[in-house]
Amino acid sequence: MGDVGIVTAEKICAELRKRVKQEGITDPSRINGLLAEVITEMLKGGQELQVSTKPSIILVIGVNGVGKTTTIGKMAARFVSEGKRVTLAAADTFRAAAIDQLQIWADRAGADIIKQNEGSDPAAVVFDAISSAKARGSDIIIADTAGRLHNKKNLMAELEKINRIIDRELPDSDKEVLLVLDATTGQNAVNQTKEFKSAAGITGIVLTKLDGTAKGGVVLAIREELDVPVKFIGVGEQIDDLQPFEPEQFARALFGADELEEELAAEQQTEEQIPGQPEEYRPATADIWAQIDAEAAEEEAKKAEQPGQNDAPTEEELEKRREEERIEKEKRAEERQTRAKKKYNWSSAPASDTSADDAWFEQWKNGEDQ
Repeated sequence: MGDVGIVTAEKICAELRKRVKQEGITDPSRINGLLAEVITEMLKGGQELQVSTKPSIILVIGVNGVGKTTTIGKMAARFVSEGKRVTLAAADTFRAAAIDQLQIWADRAGADIIKQNEGSDPAAVVFDAISSAKARGSDIIIADTAGRLHNKKNLMAELEKINRIIDRELPDSDKEVLLVLDATTGQNAVNQTKEFKSAAGITGIVLTKLDGTAKGGVVLAIREELDVPVKFIGVGEQIDDLQPFEPEQFARALFGADELEEELAAEQQTEEQIPGQPEEYRPATADIWAQIDAEAAEEEAKKAEQPGQNDAPTEEELEKRREEERIEKEKRAEERQTRAKKKYNWSSAPASDTSADDAWFEQWKNGEDQ
């Protein structure tokens, strides 16, 4: 369900069985937590960006529509908030309005931007950005690139050209090549990563759109098969919705370990609150039926306040009204009794414990309790 992939899933299950046997675990409720530990260990390592030199460069790549330009804007804002000077290179010169979009993000983040006309050579834009960053004393250069399919040779060749420019102009600088992946892509993301890794030497992944239904389990397969770490995750559209990747939090969310532990804790707390009663049984009392009476009285009061309600009704109208009230009261009573039985788990209690409540209910329904 998390789209981990069959090969990686089998490896995870094999390791899980091994640990269950080693630790002698017999409580099924502990399995999700143990599963999260296995996943955490698989994902740990390499999360930190290597950007200690001045300038350092980050090349952002990926296919169309995964959120590269948005990710760059959020990343730039993060670095600027840390007191660093950032230069953006608008090297996506193929997509219409890509340069304008990056300009908007640069303005929001407070970063510099180097751009040329649409259709210009992307490698030339990256060259200009490197020269400008050196002159301005920028700490980090972030280069946007055109969305390209991993099976398009000309586009991949262009990416290799950009990399050669970077290696020539910044031979001693830290370089990160981040592949942006859409969490909804599924197992095709493994193929994308393989091709981009061979063309551009990927150093990390940014996993976007985790605010939807996708769980992003494919990064487990990528880490296991290709040894590429996740650096950031995108969890929304706001400028601060790019977060550093935390393996433990991701693993626990992927398998619902936190939710399960909360449910178990709630069940345990409920058991402690009602000591000595079998299976959380607690007899209902007349208060339930008194609440029904109070609700009925409140409804009658509201009806009396409405215009035209104070006219003297005929005997037929009175009889009809009494019949309607009786039916309504009985309906509410049945609903309340069903809710009460479900809430207090009457079905698990001995018949002797519930007979008094049932008798009281019948008396109340017939008006005999008055």
